[in-house]
Amino acid sequence: MALAGRRARRRGVDIWPGFVDALATLLMAMIFVLLVFVLAQYFLGNALSGREQALNRLGAEMAALAEQLSLEKKANQSLQADLGRLSGQLTSSEAERERLGHDVAALDALKAQLEARVAELDGKLGEAGTALEGERQVSAQARAELALLAQQVEAAKQELARVAAALEAAEKAGADQKVQIADLGKRLNLALAGKVEELQRYRSEFFGRLRQVLGNRPGIRIEGDRFVFQSELLFDTASAELGLEGITQVRALAKTLNELSAQIPKEINWVLRVDGHTDRRPIASGRYPSNWELSTARAITVVQTLVANGVPPDRLAAAGFGEFQPLDKGETADALAKNRRIEIRLDQR
Repeated sequence: MALAGRRARRRGVDIWPGFVDALATLLMAMIFVLLVFVLAQYFLGNALSGREQALNRLGAEMAALAEQLSLEKKANQSLQADLGRLSGQLTSSEAERERLGHDVAALDALKAQLEARVAELDGKLGEAGTALEGERQVSAQARAELALLAQQVEAAKQELARVAAALEAAEKAGADQKVQIADLGKRLNLALAGKVEELQRYRSEFFGRLRQVLGNRPGIRIEGDRFVFQSELLFDTASAELGLEGITQVRALAKTLNELSAQIPKEINWVLRVDGHTDRRPIASGRYPSNWELSTARAITVVQTLVANGVPPDRLAAAGFGEFQPLDKGETADALAKNRRIEIRLDQR
């Protein structure tokens, strides 16, 4: 019995090594799971951080666009206020001239009435004088009537002189008003013509300098008052990222613009407009839902590159027109390629 007890105790002690091994294996498995979880958390955090940076960058771009739009609206409101003020002045001048015209007409009528009255009184005075001259004895009543008539004639003459003076003053004021209105319109037209002519001169110089820099390169042409870059020269298909050739072209444009802007007087409120255009084919890209977004993104890319190369941002504007302003309405490959373009124009705000 004692031997059997000892054997039973020996078998009970032999269970512990296996239990310890199982516990160690379980512990290692838990450590491995925790390690995998920590690594997953790390990579997920990096991915979320990258997306947050992209969202911040997009937010900054949207803020810049909003600021440019606000500047455009303020400039437009200022021009509208100036136009309203000038229109108000002109309307007031027209109303004053019309009032003076009515006054002149009224004075003319009053003058005619007074002249008729004076003629009537002169006739009565003449009749009375003739009658009194024919009579040798003039009564006191006749002399009183004659004196009264003479006073009335004198008062009428004084009133006529006053009306004539008022009429002359009114005519002179009307003439001065007309001269002021004509002079104001002339000075306004001369100022506007001067600004337009000066901007046109710098625009011509800008085009000449840019033509020298770019030369007769394929994919660049002149349409009216703007330079036209074919999109394939600057961007890949369905992309708003400038290629190497596109970066070279935009840097050359920035250099020319910086040299010319130093010569343009500060009082000329000029701006360089960058317009993006696409063809009419729907875009097949998840990044840009429509041609509006693609054309606008390309124009913004060009503007940002110009700013990065020293062009003041307050002298730049970006706009996207999608496929809605084609140069060629045909359906051929050449017509579609002609419509995919970036237009650059020097304009006045």
